[in-house]
Amino acid sequence: MRRLGRSAAGLAVATVLGVTASGCVTVHGELERVPAATESEAARALEDFLTAYNAADTALDPALDAGRVTGALGAINQAGLKARATYTEPGGEGHDPLELSDAHYVIPRKAGWPRYFFADADSNRDEDGGDGDTRWLLVFERTGPDAPWKVPYLGVVAPSRVPEFARDADGLAKPAESVAGELVVAPDELSASYTGYLSTGAPDVFAAGGTTSGWRAARAGAKKPGFSYQYVDRPLDGAFRPFGLATKDGGALVFFSSKHFERQTAAQGLKPEVNRDTKALLSGEVKSTLTKERVSSQLVYVPAAGAAGGGKVTVLNRLPGLVAATGE
Repeated sequence: MRRLGRSAAGLAVATVLGVTASGCVTVHGELERVPAATESEAARALEDFLTAYNAADTALDPALDAGRVTGALGAINQAGLKARATYTEPGGEGHDPLELSDAHYVIPRKAGWPRYFFADADSNRDEDGGDGDTRWLLVFERTGPDAPWKVPYLGVVAPSRVPEFARDADGLAKPAESVAGELVVAPDELSASYTGYLSTGAPDVFAAGGTTSGWRAARAGAKKPGFSYQYVDRPLDGAFRPFGLATKDGGALVFFSSKHFERQTAAQGLKPEVNRDTKALLSGEVKSTLTKERVSSQLVYVPAAGAAGGGKVTVLNRLPGLVAATGE
């Protein structure tokens, strides 16, 4: 099995002074390509995230980790805590704090903000055991020199499915955006491509699987007497921006976000079922129609353009979460 390799130890994020053509001085490395973090900073960021995550998870209080999550994971985490708080006792019996161990960090060299790095850790939530163990991959993002490190993405994947990363002479990784034009799909086009594919089947750039062709087939075959289903998929960007790292084979490992709506309409005399999570996030009254809104993050391998075998984007992990519901 391959694991995400350790980045070179002792890498420093020095304050870089650069003189622009206009004579202005740029500080903090906004124009210079520098390591996104040191290993000690990365380790501290992981520790801070874990402390906040467990505090929020124990108390079922979204405010306790709101400052350490963002993007897709933030939306899913905050909505999930809000829902669970309506039917679960804080710190109830069987609560198991998250533990992350054997952490490795992959830190890119890049200019400007945001800066980011990948953390790969073993989790006590893994139930596979033996050679089937999975690793938690977390993206840490920092939007400015005074901003805290936050986690926008989490993926769970077998180490054997993680490709080797491209590295420079110092052991630093390369941002996926730096090779965007050399990939089958550029990182910032993945969300639109994925939601377009789910809606219409085009562009046909995703490998067959349960979260691609299988999901389209499941939607098409969704049947329940007296009920009809509609699906709408929307790309996400901005605060839900993608993050990725180039791989040694010319491809990239990328996280991206998407939003998905499922509308269920009942015939006269029937009513859509509302479970406890949906009820907690529901606005309006469910009479004949229930619309569920989900945010989803995907971890994908994007091959290089012209890769052998006509390579397609492979979804390695998908993490969806209900964030809102509307009744009519």
